[in-house]
Amino acid sequence: MAMAWVWTGMVVLSLVFGAVNGTMAEVSSAAMEGATAAVELCISMGGILCLWTGIMAIMSKCGLIDALSRLFRPLLRRLLPCACRDRETLNAVSANISCNLLGLGNAATPLGIRAARRMARGSEGVATDELCTLVVLNTASIQLMPTTIAGVRSAYGAAAPFDILPAVWLASALSVTVGLLSARLLSRLFRER
Repeated sequence: MAMAWVWTGMVVLSLVFGAVNGTMAEVSSAAMEGATAAVELCISMGGILCLWTGIMAIMSKCGLIDALSRLFRPLLRRLLPCACRDRETLNAVSANISCNLLGLGNAATPLGIRAARRMARGSEGVATDELCTLVVLNTASIQLMPTTIAGVRSAYGAAAPFDILPAVWLASALSVTVGLLSARLLSRLFRER
């Protein structure tokens, strides 16, 4: 609901400033160009998201998600020890991490929500430390293949859409490291109170 107010406020302010400055023609032209560009981008991104979401479904059907769960289990045991006791939760977390590694935040979100719901059972509406860690892992994820960003770059005519890989690897590794350290520090601070 709050975002509806933010967007409404931005539109109203644009119209007011356009009317005050006498640039309503430019404002309406920019609105139409922006709407057209948004639809074109959504259509071009739809194909990429369908491809990788399909790949994730195939991975799930042929057992690769279970293999990834086994691969991620040593790391996840240290980060999410309680969640690792439940196989379905571990599979949802592993699939979420896999989607994020492929740069598919949109495909990772339902898996993250499934894992969070399973982890939140019995917590009486209070986020546990592990649930907060899952949110950090989902939000500040390491991306090996930033397919969504590469798709956007490709849609806008980039000659080499994946030439950003070193920067993405560094930025995502740093964001996960800082996020996990912050979550651990805040967990200890609030535990002491």
